[in-house]
This record gives sequence, C-alpha cells and structure tokens, in this order.
Amino acid sequence: MSSAAAPAAVGSGKELANPPADGISNLRFSNHSNNLLVSSWDKTVRLYDADANVLKGEFVHPGAVLDCCFHDDSSGFSAGADHTVRRLVFSSNKEDVLGRHDGPVRCVEYSYAAGQVITGSWDKTVKCWDPRGVSGPERTLVGTYAQPERVYSLSLVGNRLVVATAGRHVNIYDLRNMSQPEQKIDSSLKYQTRCVRCYPNGTGYALSSVEGRVSMEFFDLSESAQSKKYAFKCHRKSEAGRDTVYPVNAIAFHPIYGTFATGGCDGFVNVWDGINKKRLYQYSKYASSIAALSFSKDGHLLAVASSYTYEEGEKS
Repeated sequence: MSSAAAPAAVGSGKELANPPADGISNLRFSNHSNNLLVSSWDKTVRLYDADANVLKGEFVHPGAVLDCCFHDDSSGFSAGADHTVRRLVFSSNKEDVLGRHDGPVRCVEYSYAAGQVITGSWDKTVKCWDPRGVSGPERTLVGTYAQPERVYSLSLVGNRLVVATAGRHVNIYDLRNMSQPEQKIDSSLKYQTRCVRCYPNGTGYALSSVEGRVSMEFFDLSESAQSKKYAFKCHRKSEAGRDTVYPVNAIAFHPIYGTFATGGCDGFVNVWDGINKKRLYQYSKYASSIAALSFSKDGHLLAVASSYTYEEGEKS
C-alpha cells in the first residue's frame, strides 16, 4: 500500500460534549440519521445527536460495556462485561436483558436481513437472539454456536457473518444456516486479530492485527478471486533505524465510495483506497490511541474514539 503524493494531514474534527468518563469500547452511527451510539468502560451506553452535539440519553450498566449497536434510530443493544446482552430503548428509557453468555460479551451486531441480534463472547461462543421474544431470555435465544477460541470481533454484510477469534481463527457463516461455518480459515496475518469489517459490497472483509498490518480478503474461493487478496503495513513509525509497530484497533468502510479508514495505537487515523492500494490522507494525530471508528450513513461524518486502549498497561 503506497501513500499518495505527500497526503496532507486533515484536522482532527470537533469534540462531542459530555463524553464518557473512561475508555470508549465502540461507537456507531445510526442507519437512519446522525445519531451516534457510544459504549464505554465507564459502564455507560450513550446516545448523541452528532449534528447538534447533544447527549440525548444514557443507560448505566452494572459493569463495563464492551460493544453496542443500533436496532432503530432510538434503540439499540449492548454487550456487557457482566455477561449480559441488553436491549436499550432511549425513547422510553426502558431496558431489558435479552440474554446471557458464560463470559464477558465482546461483540454485538444487529442483522437487518435476519432480524436477529448476534453476539460473540469470551466464552468461545456466538449466540443469535430474536429481540421480539419478550417473554424472557429462554424465548429469545435462537441458537448457540461453538467457536475455536474467544471471540474478538464480528462483522455482518447481508446474510454473511464473519467471526474473528483468538488464535487467529476466522469462521464465515451464512445466517440462514448457522449449523456449520461456510469457511473455517486462519488469518493470513501472523499476529493476533484486532478487528474484522466486511466490505459494503459484500465480496469480502478487511482484517487487522496487533502488528500494524491489515489484510484484504475475499469470500469467493476461486483462484481468480483469491489472487486479488493482499496485506499491507500501516500504523508504524521508523526512528533512528528502529521500527515501532502499533496495533490497528479499528476499521470503518465509507458507505458510498468503498474507501476505508483505519485507527491505531499510534493515535493516527488513515484513509485508504483499497482498490488502487493508496493512502489518501491522514488526520492530525490524536492525543491517545484510536479505539473505534464509524462513518455516518451518507459518509459525510467520521466518528473517531480516541482513548487509551491499555496497550502499555496501567499508566500512573
């Protein structure tokens, strides 16, 4: 991946008022508006109007919140370190426990195609839930699917689900038949996976690692399709002949152009043209690691979570 001729640093944007009090685990724009959902280690899930820079609502959980996603414009789901999956309705300030895992819930996604909530946990399972089953957690659970290791990242496109786990495993499912993965593969990157995100056009996914690298993968197993896959180095620094390599924590695809942004522990956000294998530009350096990224539905806004991700342990 090459850099376009000396891409200029772009400003770092405006800061949201009333941010979380601890590290941000994820943020997501709504598919319907510029509402922004933010989960945090401070035990909260917050809903913002990004245009007006206003905090619209907040739920406080018993423990850290590791992920969040929208259901509709004023409701969503959360993944808790207390092993619970919750449905949050901001318009009525009401929350329900959708179900539980046997370990912290690391990831949550809502599939509009299947009408199901998909969760991944450090208990080495993926679970599918029907949020309409309001009679209790037993009624909402659609299925439990064993994974080879702890789930670190999930991504959906159409009926396809990509599950990235510890041990560099990647399982690819069709949501219409979850009994077996369509593909079971190992990451083409040598080091631990941080993030997986599907291409908006549904042809494959990008996967990032702790070792300053991203791979571009394709679902089609034909030789011609697989010949297009590649990996590139990013979020690295070279000083006095010594390389410093940073984890790539976040990937977000532009919904219209198919370009994508990456965020790393170096505090930088880079925007890439994956087809022409070029870096388009880089935002001004943020004060801390980039924990999460999300484009708005029209691609006009990019939300950036800059918060320490404990890559160097506790800091005094």
